[in-house]
This record gives sequence, C-alpha cells and structure tokens, in this order.
Amino acid sequence: MNLDEKVYSELAQLVTEHKSELFDQIAAQRTDYISVVIENLYKEHNASAVLRTCDCYGIKKLHVIENENEYKVNREIALGAGKWVDIENHSTGNPPTLECIKSLKEKGYKIVATTPHTEDYDIYNIPIDEPMAFFFGTEFSGLSQEVLDHCDMKVKVPMYGFTESFNISVSAAILLSAIRKRLGDTELKWKLKHEEQIKLKTDWCMKNLSRGKEIEEEIRRRLIEKES
Repeated sequence: MNLDEKVYSELAQLVTEHKSELFDQIAAQRTDYISVVIENLYKEHNASAVLRTCDCYGIKKLHVIENENEYKVNREIALGAGKWVDIENHSTGNPPTLECIKSLKEKGYKIVATTPHTEDYDIYNIPIDEPMAFFFGTEFSGLSQEVLDHCDMKVKVPMYGFTESFNISVSAAILLSAIRKRLGDTELKWKLKHEEQIKLKTDWCMKNLSRGKEIEEEIRRRLIEKES
C-alpha cells in the first residue's frame, strides 16, 4: 500500500464497520466525468434540492456560480448532502460565469447548457464520449447569455405538456438519471480512479470524526516517520 492507502486504512478503523462499507460501495460509483453547475440560483429550497440530487446520482462536485445571489444550503432539504458532495463556489471574475466556464474547459469538460429552447440534443442522444459539465440556470430566466454563447452543446429534457420547464431540481434529476444510465451501458472510464476513491473516502472519514483533520494529519505524520 502507498501512504494514502495506509492513512485511509487506519482512519477507516475509527468509523463504524457499516460506515466503512458504505464508503467503499458509494465511492466506487462516484464520478467526476459529469459535473453539475448552477448559475445564480436565489431560491434556497431549489439550490439545496440540486445538491441532494447530485449526491443521489453519484456526482462528486457541484459548481456554484454566484453572480448576484449567495448560495445557501437548507439543511432540511439537503439532508446532509453537503457532507458528501464537493461544492466549488465561483464568485470572482468579470463575470464569474466566464471564469467558471474557462476553468472547466481547461480541465477537459464540454460545457453543456440545459435549455428547453433547443433542438440540438436531448438527454437521450447528446454525445457522452467526453466529460461534461451541465449548466442549470435560474428558476425563471434560465441561463445567462454568457453560458449560451460559450457552451459547446445545448440539451433539453423532453416535455409533453403545456408547462415550459421543470423545476430545476427535477430537471437535474431527470437529466442525471438518463446520463448515468447511458454511461453505465458503455465501456467509458467514467468512474473515479482507485487513488481518487482513496482520497475521497479519506475526506469522508475526516468529516465523520471529531477533530478528523487533526487525526488524519497525526496518522500521516506517524507513518512518514516510520518509513523514513
């Protein structure tokens, strides 16, 4: 085992056996092949529901663009999802949306704008052969023009009624369900690598232990001294 594996092995002994087994099971299904980006949401209920949806569908990271509205988590809605999903806030830049897009493109993501006003792709035929960052906009006005101008693709969730759009958390859930199912039917390497799973499980352990960060640092220091 390498150092990170040894550290995790010791940390895992400090949480319950059930929790350790859950970490193994869930980390094996986590993905950063898909990222979710929400832009300028102002309804705390919806923002928290999207976070919960990301956890349910195994999304490792939620990006939050705060052009005007500060992102707040409603704990009763999120049900602890903030502990399991990484949140990266984007509140700097001119505007923050473009900085977020630039950062994601540099990491190899295709920028995908979700909008009902497109005939380009729907959730069942959009190409999934490259990592994707799905952008979701505000409840009433949708995505900003910056996203629509700089996206690589546009996608819609099919609807068959009079109402023009779903609630954002519902839209995210439908989209992620379809994309996860499609990825699972391919040979694409969409799951986290072993070393990424170890780091993720280590982080989860630290969040579940009182003084978890200090304990992790002490274990790591002791193991380094032992090996030196």
